[in-house]
Formats: sequence, structure tokens, C-alpha cells
Amino acid sequence: MRGADTFTESPFTLHRLEDFVPADHPLRAIRQMVNEALGKMDGLFAGMYEADIKGGRPSIAPEKLLRAMLLQVFYSIRSERQLMEQVQYNLLYRWFIGLSMMDAVWVPTVFTKNRERLLAHDAVIELFNHVLQSAGSNGWLSGEHFSVDGTLIQAWASHKSFVRKDGSDGDQGGGSFKGQSRSNETHESSTDLDARLYRKGKTASELRFMGHTLSDNRHGLIASAVVTRADGYAEREAAKVMIDDARQALADEQTAITLGADKGYDAQEFIEACLAMGVTPHVAQNTSGRRSAVSDAIAKSEGYAISQQKRKLIEQGFGWAKTVGGIRQVMVRGLQRVDQMFVLTMAAYNLTRMRTLGQIRLQGQ
Repeated sequence: MRGADTFTESPFTLHRLEDFVPADHPLRAIRQMVNEALGKMDGLFAGMYEADIKGGRPSIAPEKLLRAMLLQVFYSIRSERQLMEQVQYNLLYRWFIGLSMMDAVWVPTVFTKNRERLLAHDAVIELFNHVLQSAGSNGWLSGEHFSVDGTLIQAWASHKSFVRKDGSDGDQGGGSFKGQSRSNETHESSTDLDARLYRKGKTASELRFMGHTLSDNRHGLIASAVVTRADGYAEREAAKVMIDDARQALADEQTAITLGADKGYDAQEFIEACLAMGVTPHVAQNTSGRRSAVSDAIAKSEGYAISQQKRKLIEQGFGWAKTVGGIRQVMVRGLQRVDQMFVLTMAAYNLTRMRTLGQIRLQGQ
């Protein structure tokens, strides 16, 4: 018998929001890890709103804002406006964020205002660190063997915004620059002062930032992430800072640390800096018309070969961040805001990897 095409909506429901989420949905394990990390940040959140304690309406919980920002990364949602539109009707999104079926959805400008508060208190960095600590407690980090690399991030600024610093472009601005000589010394972007005109390899010159990550060789989890202005020295300078932080985090100063990297890091000053920090530089030797700064004794060791194989795992993080996380071209301006989104994206990448590692562990039991 043919069913009738009718629609009768019940004014009440006895189902919980969680009942609509499949028991084996990937976000279940991720939400649990996120909540554990956010629970450790209660003191930070209290300090963020300490100045508003005397009165006013209750703010939106920062835990919910951070879950929403992570959700935007996980599902490649291009803007906060689109995110709020989808949260309005997507029960899975509401459940992950912590909104009930009847809760009103925020306006998109909430993210714009609260992103500055989160930035001022390094909340995203704190979240990244707690996620990393969770990975360490589960034995997914070696803490001794690392790889480092950098990637270009296209700025949210066009070539037309790249004008002379002294304003001599006149009314034409940067709209017509054919045949003109332009450099970061004489020009700057009028929409993003931190963006730099930069090219690498066979790529065209564009306004860019440079993202850097330090990955742990055991499972390729990101141990550190930072964004700098784009220039020819940024990769090595950022690498020295990140590996030094990793060295300082170890309880035993005598622990041997290795650092894998590609040929771009084969520079005498970088190799010497690593050795001075007690780090063995497993850097790919660059012998194209020059002598490598990496000694043959290091290059012929067994650990060097392993590091050169493992260092390729770092590319998975960059690939995920650009295809899923939307880091290929950021939709925020300014070095600090770009850094915040880059670190958040790498925290999201770690969470997806940790969820997979957790599933493998369960299957092996």
C-alpha cells in the first residue's frame, strides 16, 4: 500500500541531542579529547573574563567558541557566517559545540570580537599544548626525535594592495605595476602590513606568510607550530627556536635529540647552532656544487637514515592543513591572527591523528 505524503510535526520530543549522533562517529572520540583539554584551561578562562566580573550579561562560553572554531577547521567551512548557518540546522554541529536544539545560534560577529580575547590570552596555544600533553600521556610521542619544515601561506591581500611606503603611487595605488620594480624594502600591503612579497622555487611572487612546524617522528604529530613573515632566513630561525623549546621541555638535559630536515636547512650556521644545543642535525646533505655542512659521520649513521625517512611525515600535516583546514590562503589579516589560525589548524590535525591512533590501539587489544 502506498504511504501518504504527509508531514506531522510533534511539538515535543523525548530524544536527546546525543541520540542523533552515531555511536561510532569520529567526532565522539575527538570531542572527548577536546573536553579534557578545555577542562584543564578553566583557570585561563576565568582570568580572561575577570575584568567583566562586576556586571553585564554572561558571555558566550569560550569552550563553545573554541569547539566551534575547531568544527570550522574539521569540515572546511569557509567563513563564520556559513558556520552559523549550518549550526542552525545541523544537529551534529550543535552537539559538538554544546548547544541544545532550542539554543539560539550566535551572530557571526561574535567570532570577530572573541577572537581578539582568545588571542590576547594565548588560548589557542594553550589548547594546542594540552592536546599535545594528552598525546604524550598516551605514549604517542617520542620526545627525542623530530623533523622540521616550513610552508608558504598566501595572505588575504591582493597585489593591488602592495603600494609604495612613501605614498608616491598617487591615486593609481598598486593597480598598475607592469614594468615597475617592487620590493619589500620600498612597498607594503595596505590591507595587511605583515604580509611580504615572496617567492620560493618556481612559484610566482605573492603576498605570503610562512608557517613552520616541528613534528615528532614517532607518529608524525605536530609538536610545535608558528607563523613568521616570509623571508629567506625564516625557516632556519624558526627551526632553532622550536627545537630549543623541545630541548628545554625535556627533564634530562643529557637526552639525545635528533632533528631531521630537507636540504634547505643545510647551512653552516644552522648546523653549528643545532650542535651547540645538543641536537644532532639529521639534515639532508646538499652537495649540488657545494660542500655539505653535515658531516659524513652523521650522514652515514643508522639514525640519520631513519630520520630522513620519517621527516616526510611532516608533509602530511601541511597537506591536511591546506586541503582541509583552509590554510592555503588564510581569511584573516595580521601576523598574530594568522599564527592563531595556523596553530588551531595544527591542533585539529593532531586531534584527527590521535583519534586514528586510539582506534588502532583498541583494535590491537
